[in-house]
Amino acid sequence: MSGTLYITGNSAADALLNSNGTALMIGMLLDQQVPMEWAFKGAHTLRQRLGHLDPARIAAMDPESFLAVCLDRPAIHRFPKAMAGRIQGLCALLEDRYEGRAENIWRGVDDASVLFSRLREFPGFGEEKAQIFVALLAKRFGVKPRGWKRAAGVFSDSKPRTVADITSPATLAKVRAWKKAEKEADRDKQSRPLVGKTAGKQTTTKNGTTKKTVARRKPAVGK
Repeated sequence: MSGTLYITGNSAADALLNSNGTALMIGMLLDQQVPMEWAFKGAHTLRQRLGHLDPARIAAMDPESFLAVCLDRPAIHRFPKAMAGRIQGLCALLEDRYEGRAENIWRGVDDASVLFSRLREFPGFGEEKAQIFVALLAKRFGVKPRGWKRAAGVFSDSKPRTVADITSPATLAKVRAWKKAEKEADRDKQSRPLVGKTAGKQTTTKNGTTKKTVARRKPAVGK
């Protein structure tokens, strides 16, 4: 596995993401309500603290012990308790179905709809996150099963929308600028117009539960 992703500002962390599917999956999982750099550095932080990034060993850890690792400063996420549980769930599924290797999720897959369906089974991978990950694999890792653009939706285009479009400090700046412009225009990352800045956003509460504000689309002209 070899990729061209630049995201964390830490060469060792980026090297891990570009060579380790489990690290990439964990980074994508954590990419919610925190800066992208923080989220995608999480796997590197875990490997430093644990001495490994073995899905079987992580899944088998006592939840409280693993949470303590995630809580150690700096915490791996704004909501470490919720994310610790999801990481262990992700690792358990990797071990149970994919021989402990995230690369087996997409290795040899010819149809992107199969890849998308597999991703949707993982904790925290909703429809949009799965679409972004399909785009990330295609754009940065050359994993392009049949129909990947359809499966990735708008994230397959050339606009600097997400982590899938970042290869350098310059492209990272473009993604930041694009996100800022969309937010100021009350549009989401798919460029869909929204009423209210919080519409359609998924949030995690302090007790670890997730809730989503219903997005209200602006009516089309003449309707």
